[in-house]
Amino acid sequence: MKRRFNVTGSCNPQCHYMVRLDDRLKKIKNDYIEYGCYFVINRGRQYGKTTTLAALENYLKDDYIVLSLDFQQMGTEDFADTPTFTHAFANVMLEALEMNGLGDRKELIEPLTEILDRDSNSLKDLFVGFSRMCKNSAQPVVLMIDEVDSASNNQVFVDFLAQLRGYYLKRDKMPIFHSVILAGVYSIKNLKLKLRPESEHQYNSPWNIAASFKIDMSFSATQIAGMLQEYEDDYHTGMDIQSVAEEIYAYTSGYPVLVSAICKYIDEDILEDDASDGQKKPWSKHGVARAVKSIQVENTPLFESMIRHLDDYPGMKKMFQAILFQGREFTYNPDAKEINLACMFGYATERNGKVQIANRIFETRLYDYFYSEEELSSTIIQSAKRDKSYFIHDGRLDMDTVMRRFVTAFEDIYGQNDERFIEDNGRRFFLLYLKPIINGTGNYYIEAQTRDERRTDIIVDYLGEQFIIELKIWRGNEYNERGEKQLTEYLDYYHEDKGYLLSFNFNRKKETGVKEIRIGGKTIVEAVV
Repeated sequence: MKRRFNVTGSCNPQCHYMVRLDDRLKKIKNDYIEYGCYFVINRGRQYGKTTTLAALENYLKDDYIVLSLDFQQMGTEDFADTPTFTHAFANVMLEALEMNGLGDRKELIEPLTEILDRDSNSLKDLFVGFSRMCKNSAQPVVLMIDEVDSASNNQVFVDFLAQLRGYYLKRDKMPIFHSVILAGVYSIKNLKLKLRPESEHQYNSPWNIAASFKIDMSFSATQIAGMLQEYEDDYHTGMDIQSVAEEIYAYTSGYPVLVSAICKYIDEDILEDDASDGQKKPWSKHGVARAVKSIQVENTPLFESMIRHLDDYPGMKKMFQAILFQGREFTYNPDAKEINLACMFGYATERNGKVQIANRIFETRLYDYFYSEEELSSTIIQSAKRDKSYFIHDGRLDMDTVMRRFVTAFEDIYGQNDERFIEDNGRRFFLLYLKPIINGTGNYYIEAQTRDERRTDIIVDYLGEQFIIELKIWRGNEYNERGEKQLTEYLDYYHEDKGYLLSFNFNRKKETGVKEIRIGGKTIVEAVV
């Protein structure tokens, strides 16, 4: 069977190119299942939760009876009341047994059919049936429930979790599931956020039981390379596998669906577009950049969720704006609601004790979203649009002219504002100015390792040509000279001979304008506003 890259639903190694999960499955089994843990796999949307559960079910089948359920199989009406829920849940469990080839195991089936034969059941009746089933089973029973948070606004679901907790805690006295795995975007603790406020305080017990799930579900560059090797074995493209894998990781930080989306786009769109041109190499750094540019303008469920969450949680939105535009640093604190939510949804992560945007693609999508909010009202954006014809010559971006005209526009529009205003907004204004110039043709991203309140490095890719731009707040000549040296080192890293330095200077005697200097064999175009 021919395989392809998949970005919808669960991945199957027989049908799809995918990262091998053997090491992850072994660790889940050894560290959680064999200890009989109750745990929650909560990760952002399209982070491989369903694929992991499907693979884990197959991995465990020789040693355990695995009941794998999906709450999306149950409609809203199934949560109408307790009798309706117990009947629907027993039906779904029977289907799971049938799918696993266990439909002839009376010791497993009969406790569930008895529930279905009765007109009305309580949750206690349901769990008594579970207990009988687990007692009679020759192997330990593992319960998996996927998309568990899709039902979390239903009170009967909360009552179900409370019963599950109670039976699990008493499993040394009464038979019950050996291990329980719940999967969803929301963690057990954060499921409370989806409850109606007036009832939340009544139901604390279900939330304090789950073991912490610490297994990294992102893909490493090595894992991505392994997936690309399987593709290369089939198609013999001649790609530099390690180089392409590292470039995909650089944009995605291993976010599973974004990794697959880049590969899928190269395989199904760029390859077809470039079929007539043997000189182009879609499986290359340039091909990855092209794929990323296309992904950035698509309306996908992942990006739609991100925008909806920004609207739902304005505190999280403000935090992202402060990180991106002001270089603000936030100490990672899981007790802070905005930080907790951003990391839970997968849009942010903790690195070295600080909160950072999870990957370049999310970062650029956020910049684009904030840009679109200001597009109609921002004077600096309108200025860039008017000047756009000055910046492109023979298909190449003239970054020298971009810097000169930005200095002029900035001084005309914002030159009379106070220091605090410019320090908080200066870098934002440059990004707003840059966006319409490269829009539709080029990409840009912020180098997270160098972003702080004093310094930000921007990498612009325009038709394969890169421009390195350092933005910084003026802190005196000595600091400026260090910045120039840092920029030359950064140019060495990117194998570039020319870079750009934009300083926001609040000295009243400053000399605004643009000049060109040479340091260590590198050319630096230095602009001061």
